[in-house]
Amino acid sequence: MIRKTVSNVTEALSGIQDNMTFMLGGFGLCGIPENAITKLVQLNLKGLTCISNNAGVDDFGLGLLLQKKQIKKMVSSYVGENDEFERQMLSGELDVELIPQGTLAERCKAAQGGFPAFYTPAGYGTEVAEGKETREFNGKMYVLEHAFEADFAFVKAWKGDEAGNLIFKGTSRNFNPCMCGAAKITVAEVEELVPAGELDPDQIHIPGIFVQRIFQGDKYEKRIEQRTVRKRE
Repeated sequence: MIRKTVSNVTEALSGIQDNMTFMLGGFGLCGIPENAITKLVQLNLKGLTCISNNAGVDDFGLGLLLQKKQIKKMVSSYVGENDEFERQMLSGELDVELIPQGTLAERCKAAQGGFPAFYTPAGYGTEVAEGKETREFNGKMYVLEHAFEADFAFVKAWKGDEAGNLIFKGTSRNFNPCMCGAAKITVAEVEELVPAGELDPDQIHIPGIFVQRIFQGDKYEKRIEQRTVRKRE
């Protein structure tokens, strides 16, 4: 049995350097690799390119890396909850590539599946298509988009086993599955790590072949982005 387990987040992040490109799972504050991000902040890496659906909030998630100006470029779909992100983008301190959400997912999947590029109708005729090859299929125009090229993918799952098989819980699945195996090295942090063979094969969302390193995380905050409760009567 091949075991992918590493003892802690420090070992999981071995080999990372300045100026690398990272994929980070999550949607809003749901299902983000909190332990990996915290360690990236502590390592004080610089010049990073981060591929993520969004950029966290000012004091949590990728917002922590933005606070220390560790990110050189953000490749994202939605970034509306982070004031520091907005400030850095408007001042020219941060390079930003905004991508339609579906295209972001498909560029991850293309890298995961080994496809160098694909055509999509999303963005044709807009700024998204500027400088890109376009082509007509059956009377409709499409834009050529390239698969991402990343050094590390950091994902967060609910449960995993020593072989790297992963199960995600609810909406925290989001971008995590399509980023597994989409980089040179995929690091998975899980809330619960179990021996190989303990997971029900029919419940596994991502097989271990897409994961190179797995560890059990801790101290998850699991913040709610906009908590709404009913007023007391």
